[in-house]
Amino acid sequence: MNLWKRFQDLLPKEPLLVATVTAHNSDGTSTVQFPGGGYALVKGQGVAVGQTAYVQGGWIKGEAPGLTVYEFEV
Repeated sequence: MNLWKRFQDLLPKEPLLVATVTAHNSDGTSTVQFPGGGYALVKGQGVAVGQTAYVQGGWIKGEAPGLTVYEFEV
């Protein structure tokens, strides 16, 4: 088997993002806000409103630690 292909299989297909949950919706989804200001509708309600969540592939994966976010422009 190709070593490069095996290495790629170890990497996640979707990035793991951090967002703040802003609302729970009646259809089982949540609205989240990303640090850059963008919003998204994702599946799941496992994290309370106002808390930080890990988001991957359109799903809430769990609660993220509430750390300070710094943004640098290079």
